Amino acid sequence: MNTAINKPARMSAGKVLATLIAGVLFGFGLALSTMVKPEVVLSFLRFQDFGLMLVMGGAVLVTVLTYKLIPRWMKQPVLGGYFHQHVSIWNRNTAVGAAIFGVGWGLCGVCPGPAIAGLGAGNWSLLWPLSGIALGALVQGLRAK
Repeated sequence: MNTAINKPARMSAGKVLATLIAGVLFGFGLALSTMVKPEVVLSFLRFQDFGLMLVMGGAVLVTVLTYKLIPRWMKQPVLGGYFHQHVSIWNRNTAVGAAIFGVGWGLCGVCPGPAIAGLGAGNWSLLWPLSGIALGALVQGLRAK
């Protein structure tokens, strides 16, 4: 167990602004693609509407380009620092967590990002699944100690 307390690094104004712009762009994209509407996501999961397949395909394409190609072209990120490697470790806990996440997504039709963006769009009923997400995160955090 790591007992060291890590102080959060102070972000420069440029990084704060870039983070804000990225969050607004992400939320706008979710709203534009209707991923903030649980009924649309649930119809996709029931194989009734395949429109979100294009959204997911676009997200996969952007992720592959970002993580695989950009570090080859650039020495460091635009706002400084370095490119991190994200090693994927699969074990029983990862599989169980993914299954719980999938069941929750299938039951309520939202995951954390779209749920928060949906609140911004005025869909206050998303407070219920967000409460469940927060409770699940709390339980996992307590369990991981």
